[in-house]
Amino acid sequence: MPTVAAIAFKAKKNAPMQLLNTSQVTCAKGIVGDVYGRPGKRQVTLLSKQQWQTVCEQMELPLVWTVRRANILIDDIIFSAEDVGKQVQIGQLILEITGETDPCNKMELAYSGLRQALEPDWRGGVTCRVLQDGEIHIGDKLLFSNAS
Repeated sequence: MPTVAAIAFKAKKNAPMQLLNTSQVTCAKGIVGDVYGRPGKRQVTLLSKQQWQTVCEQMELPLVWTVRRANILIDDIIFSAEDVGKQVQIGQLILEITGETDPCNKMELAYSGLRQALEPDWRGGVTCRVLQDGEIHIGDKLLFSNAS
């Protein structure tokens, strides 16, 4: 069963990612404290630990997942186009997967070749909108359902 492996946020644009053991996630702010958590289709980003490991293997570098600048690292999942529209429940929190997180130029600035390594097979993760507030913790299980 997929689980929350790590949680992170950035307090300011271009600031380093800060790791958390637990976080409040709200419809108004996304991951509380994150500069980009405003309401919309890209409020919270999820990254697959397995897909990130594929990127690291391709790059032949042991990169830390926060280089991707995603909010939540998920273990035991592979994201794909089939996930768009699904709801993800983590405790009381409910997210809706809205699309693929397209790699940007910041990835290339971080490591040459990283943007290209993230592009295939949804390796960059997924974007989400918060549908219901909740608190998440490392180790929480994820439940997936189709939108009602």
